[in-house]
Amino acid sequence: MFTSQDRRIRVAVVFGGRSSEHEISCVTAGGVLAALDPRRYEVLPIGITTSGRWVLTTADPEQLAITEGRMPHVDDEGGTVVLPGRGELAVQTPGEVPRALGEVDVVFPLLHGPYGEDGTIQGLLELADVRYVGSGVLASAVGMDKHVMKLLLAGAGLPVARHVLVRPSAWEPQRDRVVTEVERTLGWPVFVKPARAGSSMGVSKARDAAELEAAVLAAREHDPKVLVEEAVAGREVECGVLEGQGGGEPEASVVGEIRLGAGHELYDFQAKYLPGDDVALDIPADLPADVAERVRRMSIEAFLALSCESLARVDFFLRDDGSLVVNELNTMPGFTPTSMFPQLWAKTGIDYPSLVDRLVDTALRRPAGLR
Repeated sequence: MFTSQDRRIRVAVVFGGRSSEHEISCVTAGGVLAALDPRRYEVLPIGITTSGRWVLTTADPEQLAITEGRMPHVDDEGGTVVLPGRGELAVQTPGEVPRALGEVDVVFPLLHGPYGEDGTIQGLLELADVRYVGSGVLASAVGMDKHVMKLLLAGAGLPVARHVLVRPSAWEPQRDRVVTEVERTLGWPVFVKPARAGSSMGVSKARDAAELEAAVLAAREHDPKVLVEEAVAGREVECGVLEGQGGGEPEASVVGEIRLGAGHELYDFQAKYLPGDDVALDIPADLPADVAERVRRMSIEAFLALSCESLARVDFFLRDDGSLVVNELNTMPGFTPTSMFPQLWAKTGIDYPSLVDRLVDTALRRPAGLR
């Protein structure tokens, strides 16, 4: 564990990215930057533009907030940040000599979706021998691919929704076969989603074959690999998980519930980040004690089944008969101060700044790579 007392901990906060969740990553970064105590941390804010360029950018949380419905983004300005290795950063500005930024102790990769949350930046940081917050390459990649995730969760004995995979090469030449398989194995309605995207991007409901075709095309705008799932009737509940301290067992938060009004058929981007009066988060959820305990236990089981580290949020459907279905696990959940994950932990007894501190401390205790 990092124990130096003669200087602040240097944290590189990385956000933005190439995915469709670029703006939400920026909002998440604003919350974390506001929570990092400047007496303890020296922060290097690194934004990744939508074109993939790494730039040294603002550390002002107000510049990374949603303002009057306007979403923040990383400007393609400033010097390009490079990571030569061993945690050493440098910035290159056209017409100027490259400037060393020095070594960082830990990277906090607040990236959502592909090109960041999916194991790609984790692999880069492993190659550079840099400690970082969050799960490793395997769990991050599996957590992003909903199809592979379901296979591993089911293999661990956890209940998942029935689904049909639409492979990238199968849709155009085999539409009729896909429709027939969905009708036969799932029935109507179904939910259609990109296999590798988050924040409910590209997710829609299909009630018949015509709507299925439109939904698959919408999902393919985000990912050529598409998942068609049965529509599970039930309450939507979620639970946060943190890696155990000092090598102990993972810990689960209280359970929360998402309640959607008539204006929302699913917990989509609008409902998550630009909610109105018809979206409510009940924390803790009004559940019988034994049901809440099952959610917490199964959340830890899912965390371990995917080899997660550091943090995760596990989402469930609770059917009327009391049975649970694991919907998905998110290895880098939304982390704005109003997101479900930090609110779950606040109600469990760990406020937002303390939660950020714990994640950094966990990363510092863990060696870079496999050592």
